[in-house]
Amino acid sequence: MPLIDLPLEQLRNYAGRNPRPADHDAYWAEALRELDATAPKAELVPNPVLNAPGVECFDLWFTGVGGARIYAKYLRPTAAARGGKPAPAVLQFHGYSGNGGDWSGKLGYAASGFCVASMDCRGQGGRSQDTGGVGGTTLNGHIIRGLDDPDPRKLLFRQIFLDTAQLARVVMALPGVDPSRVGAMGGSQGGALTIACAALEPRVKRAAPVFPFLTDYLRVWEMDQAKDAYSELRTFFRHFDPRHERKEEIFTKLGYIDLQFLAPRIRAEVLFFTGLMDTICPPSTQFAIYNKITSGKEMKLYPDFGHEGLPGESDFTFNFMRGL
Repeated sequence: MPLIDLPLEQLRNYAGRNPRPADHDAYWAEALRELDATAPKAELVPNPVLNAPGVECFDLWFTGVGGARIYAKYLRPTAAARGGKPAPAVLQFHGYSGNGGDWSGKLGYAASGFCVASMDCRGQGGRSQDTGGVGGTTLNGHIIRGLDDPDPRKLLFRQIFLDTAQLARVVMALPGVDPSRVGAMGGSQGGALTIACAALEPRVKRAAPVFPFLTDYLRVWEMDQAKDAYSELRTFFRHFDPRHERKEEIFTKLGYIDLQFLAPRIRAEVLFFTGLMDTICPPSTQFAIYNKITSGKEMKLYPDFGHEGLPGESDFTFNFMRGL
């Protein structure tokens, strides 16, 4: 197997390179207090998009921090299909600049007795609002959004991470959902948001992140992999710090939204997927998260695969969620 990162034995002990802000815990404690003070104002609107026996479809809207209205597709088994009993639920998160995908792609879970919520990230390719002072979408550039603001609370991914926790809270409170049996899943940015959701809402029972994004930014930079999904880091430096005089300040601020530092909060059981040939989200950055998870965990390794479809991953994840 060609080597694009550290040897596996070193990855298993890798502790990350990005600096952790000294007030990281206080930062997220304050963020959660803001979330606690944000009334979700959840709204379920029936959507007849699918004619699927035993399954109901809804547009789910709720309010995130800053007043943004966040959208998710929501499917649930009918009361008759679940025998009138509360059902487990899965929360699905999409890749960078994308959206929650087609309704029919969620039917396998809904037909198997799960409620399913698939969230559109604010300001990306779906219907969720970005309240950053503009109308419409911003699509990407979200890693560096707020990076030059003196207030680190303006980092956009702070708000998106909190949206994942708000989604979990909303779904756990919906009729027909068993709040003790909720899981989260997603790949790339979706894997990152799976980690964020499980970290910020400790009632999440199971989490299945696939090659998660948004972590160990300094390691990405040192590997010369600030391209593709991380390309805005290079763009930021070229335009706003071309001589790297603020390098330490910038990477420390990114530490607020570095998931390796939220990972120790997770209480869920975790099934983690990593391709050792991943040049988009390098394996070491993923191990920086995995090695800090203290709850029950397992990593499925794909030695010859990169940031791409991983054979069997969907089946492993489905069976894992069936254990809710």
